[in-house]
Amino acid sequence: MWIFFAFGSALFAGLTSILAKCGIRKTDSTVATAIRTIIVLIFSWLMVFITNSQNQIKDISIKTILFLALSGIATGASWLCYFKALQLGDVNKVISIDKSSSVLTIILAAVLLQEEITLIKGAAILLIAVGTFLMIEKKDIPKKTNKNNKWLLYAIASAVFASLTAILGKIGISNVDSNLGTAIRTGVVLVMSWIMVIITGRQNEIKKILRNELIFISLSGIATGASWMCYYKALQDGPASIVVPIDKLSIIVTIIFSYIVFHEKLRTKSCIGLCAIIIGTLGMIL
Repeated sequence: MWIFFAFGSALFAGLTSILAKCGIRKTDSTVATAIRTIIVLIFSWLMVFITNSQNQIKDISIKTILFLALSGIATGASWLCYFKALQLGDVNKVISIDKSSSVLTIILAAVLLQEEITLIKGAAILLIAVGTFLMIEKKDIPKKTNKNNKWLLYAIASAVFASLTAILGKIGISNVDSNLGTAIRTGVVLVMSWIMVIITGRQNEIKKILRNELIFISLSGIATGASWMCYYKALQDGPASIVVPIDKLSIIVTIIFSYIVFHEKLRTKSCIGLCAIIIGTLGMIL
């Protein structure tokens, strides 16, 4: 059943990006991340009590807590970078960079978790890497750090932290119910997000949030919670080198909705890159 949970994760993750973009048009991305994390935390603990997983808390080892905490920190860093990139750049481009994290995840899974890289997986990694490169236009490559290309730096950082999240999360939930593991690490993300809000002095931005953007931020949090539930259940039962690429297929959902909602169109070069990413991702599943 883990493969169905993996595809469910992809669907909800795709919706998350669009809803989040709608919620951060005028709202500061750091504040939005902190607020949506509250929704995700509530959703996560609700699932814990529904599945009666709270009884396992006393049996969690120090090692498991450590890796869940590290995974939460990596997630928080990834989110902060990702939503800043979304605020500054096009959804299509940001999501493409972010989804390329599967390449690094596969490599780390092979090194740290001894998951095998076959010839097909190797070819898939190459396709994903080439596809990601094609999705980036020459004008997007930073020559100087400015607002026009800053999104790329944030997107790359998001991808790196997302890879670390998957590996640390895989280790952290090996001996604990996935719902409980998700709830614990979400708590870490929440603390980290609000610390960033306070450190950057953006707590005053909360009262400036528009009502309609608050609704989209909340819906984004619900979609994220649903995606996480599916993702970590799949990650607990299936291999990280396959679960992660399936989750990255959310790029299809995101690009379809980005065209409908934001009228973002792909150029021929970007379409070729997208096809390469999708084929490479499907190759990883094989």
